[in-house]
Amino acid sequence: MNTTPKAKGQAAILKQVRDAMDLSPASLTDFAVNQIGEVLMQKTPDSRTARKAKNNPDRFEAARGTADVPWRTKDLMTLLRA
Repeated sequence: MNTTPKAKGQAAILKQVRDAMDLSPASLTDFAVNQIGEVLMQKTPDSRTARKAKNNPDRFEAARGTADVPWRTKDLMTLLRA
């Protein structure tokens, strides 16, 4: 598996690696170079993000499925556009 650095020094993390490490776009990673020049990458937990997610659940997820409005989308859009 090969990848080429872009002009700004960015390189893509290949899908097989992302899947194996369970990386998402919001995942934090640490990089290090060992004594023989190998690059090591490790997924790191972000305690701030984890704490924030625990204390502040997604407001949209909490509201999903709770609406009791019998309108159809077309009727609602007509009302909003008027």
